[in-house]
Amino acid sequence: MNKKHLGSRFDDFLEADGILEECRASAIKFKLAHELEKAMSKQKISKAEMAKRLKTSRTGIDRLLDPDNTSITLNTMAKVAHLLGKRIDFALR
Repeated sequence: MNKKHLGSRFDDFLEADGILEECRASAIKFKLAHELEKAMSKQKISKAEMAKRLKTSRTGIDRLLDPDNTSITLNTMAKVAHLLGKRIDFALR
């Protein structure tokens, strides 16, 4: 067999299963959480300090950095990015 790919694309499989957008949201949140945690570590900002700066609880920061929690608002993500001297860019494709 010389075919490079067999079957359909993985996105097609996820879409047929009805979970494509949920998977995309999870992937985006995973990446954002990882990048925010990396920036906090680089700047030596603890979760407690970030909670203080955002006027929230440490539990709130844990939810923010939880890659499985996709219910964080864009406003909150933008505030955190700003506090870290970063910005979040989005694009529709």
